[in-house]
Amino acid sequence: MKKLKIYLAGPMTGLPEFNYSAFNTEAARLRAAGYSVENPAEVEAPAPSKWTDYMRRSITKMMRCNCVAKLPGWKRSRGARIEVWLGRLLGFKVVQVECL
Repeated sequence: MKKLKIYLAGPMTGLPEFNYSAFNTEAARLRAAGYSVENPAEVEAPAPSKWTDYMRRSITKMMRCNCVAKLPGWKRSRGARIEVWLGRLLGFKVVQVECL
């Protein structure tokens, strides 16, 4: 079986600090368990200024993966819903992050 490379999908917009602490906590936990993780909270400078810029960058990171891990609250996020939909459409494994 191919090793999972995980993309984290969850809510950011409108949350304090863009919910980076939840993303970073899960990325650290999964990496400690031996997984390769793409974390959209790890933004390279310069930071994009528009939501669509963030989505372009995030989807590019997601395309390096074969699994989408859903963080709590993902259903309330337009971007995360798009990422989960796209992952399913492309045949990625899609799971709740707690299941990894």
